[in-house]
Amino acid sequence: MAAVTSDAELPSPARLEAFSDGVIAIAITLLVLDLKVPDVREGALGMALRQQWPAYLGFTTSFVTIGIMWVNHHVLFDRIERVDGGPLFANLTLLLGIATLPFTTSLAARWLRAGDDGRIAVVVYCFSLGLVSATFVALWSYLARRPELLLPSHQQLPQLARRRALVGPIAYAVAAGIATLSAPTGFAACVVVAAYFIRPHRPRETLKEPT
Repeated sequence: MAAVTSDAELPSPARLEAFSDGVIAIAITLLVLDLKVPDVREGALGMALRQQWPAYLGFTTSFVTIGIMWVNHHVLFDRIERVDGGPLFANLTLLLGIATLPFTTSLAARWLRAGDDGRIAVVVYCFSLGLVSATFVALWSYLARRPELLLPSHQQLPQLARRRALVGPIAYAVAAGIATLSAPTGFAACVVVAAYFIRPHRPRETLKEPT
């Protein structure tokens, strides 16, 4: 039987964050693969570039969204003193969602103007974003139950941060519902949700570090 992993054998928050940074960096870089150089005759380049606007929109939206996720991820782990199995596996789920975004972005961009297929593609895109936002809720909820994992100055933060994070999965579910009626409108709703999280949650007051 394998030995139970002790806290001493678990990676430090810094190592976990470094691993996450690597995965996020790869995901955000892969987005550019959907931007293609048009293979057209001379004189038709301008039109061909304009026709690729969904790809530009998808790239820009997901690049900014992943960037916002990275900032919020950094804010979260900057407050953790040590980790146990809960944050480890929740973080893997979060990275799973982020790693799917190059695919779901490409899917949404390619089919955005395609009627029923476009609606399906944007619903899938909303689902991948909702998975990430739901994992943020799970992480903050776990830390609310285990405040001893946090730095002393941030042990009152998780409940407030969890309530704010709940906006994400709810809003992305609404966006998915909108996408079943209109793919472009559902995609635009995803942009609005991402914009809501541009400013990471920071409490107005925190406890002072013990001296």
